[in-house]
Amino acid sequence: MPEPVMTYPARHVNVAFGRACNRLRALQPEHPRVYAVAAMADQGRRRWWRLSDGLREGRIELMYRRHAAEMISADTAAEVVATALIHAVIGRVVALLVAEGMAWDPGLENLWIHADNDGGIDWAGLVDTTIRVLEGDRLEGEPGVATLPCERAMYVWLAHRCEPSLTMIHYSLARCSGLSARRFWLLVGESIVGAATYVPELARTDALLGARRGQGLLIALEERGLPVRRTAGCSVR
Repeated sequence: MPEPVMTYPARHVNVAFGRACNRLRALQPEHPRVYAVAAMADQGRRRWWRLSDGLREGRIELMYRRHAAEMISADTAAEVVATALIHAVIGRVVALLVAEGMAWDPGLENLWIHADNDGGIDWAGLVDTTIRVLEGDRLEGEPGVATLPCERAMYVWLAHRCEPSLTMIHYSLARCSGLSARRFWLLVGESIVGAATYVPELARTDALLGARRGQGLLIALEERGLPVRRTAGCSVR
């Protein structure tokens, strides 16, 4: 039976965040947790763990070991775990970015991960639910909303906040599985391209604008020295 689309209680989260997540949940009503995130103030701690604790507590290695035990290829298991964690960090926030030009904070200290019954990932959560928007956005000035001056600033800020989270994930997986940096960062790029391609269609928003936003984030990550594309001239199409 499909999980019902639920709304966020206003007493626990800011209204802008709650509305944004409700729209993301509606992108795939049969799987409402695919793109949205939770406000940790509104959650218990059962099956939740801090992303920043993923290395110290061995959470990421445990995920990898479980998948490797069930798959023929250990390399495939590493990529499956990497893809799930990358989506939690950057795929979800890119969905909001490409559809609406907004973003939450995917920083390492801000993200929590929710495990499903099989030890995989089925949700992500935030401690700080502040939504970043651009000057002139309809939400500018509302409680729980911070304003950035331009699209370029949004991409640079988002790349800056994502990098420590993603770097920690790669370090953890490289230690236990040998996943190469090149392959890991290509998976990051694929996550961005995937969101930039499919989310505008699901949200019925401007596909070209979504592609431009995905491209902007890819460029910002590349400028930080992260090899997120196969060739320097590749773009989101």
